[in-house]
Amino acid sequence: MKVVIQRVSAAEVSVDSEIVGKINNGLLLLVGITHSDDEAVIKTIADKIVNLRIFEDDAEKMNLSLLDVKGEILSVSQFTLYADCKKGRRPAFTDAARPEYATELYNKFNDILKSYDIKVETGMFGAMMDVKLTNKGPVTIILDSNELIK
Repeated sequence: MKVVIQRVSAAEVSVDSEIVGKINNGLLLLVGITHSDDEAVIKTIADKIVNLRIFEDDAEKMNLSLLDVKGEILSVSQFTLYADCKKGRRPAFTDAARPEYATELYNKFNDILKSYDIKVETGMFGAMMDVKLTNKGPVTIILDSNELIK
């Protein structure tokens, strides 16, 4: 699993010019699922995300988590995080999980995030989406389950 985390003051995702998910202060997550991901992986990543101390405290130090600031999440599926660009000029996506499997895990991942009593908005899995965001900081962090879980 790969997740690009962006701390935002606002973010929204649209499909066919219609907003399907919108948040204010919180995190935009671009979420990629691979073949070897399972429920244990998504639970570990979800827990890491909601507890990452990447929001500023009163001393302007990144010392607070999403839970501490009562932030929101916009979760957007992004199979292109598994692009393989080693050969040629056209990326291969063979490391991305098949849509049926990825959809199931992506939905479970979002349900786990919601279980922390967090507002979670989503895009539409498999749709062509437009994502708008105001990155606050900017703060962008990449989580890769291959680096976190061994």
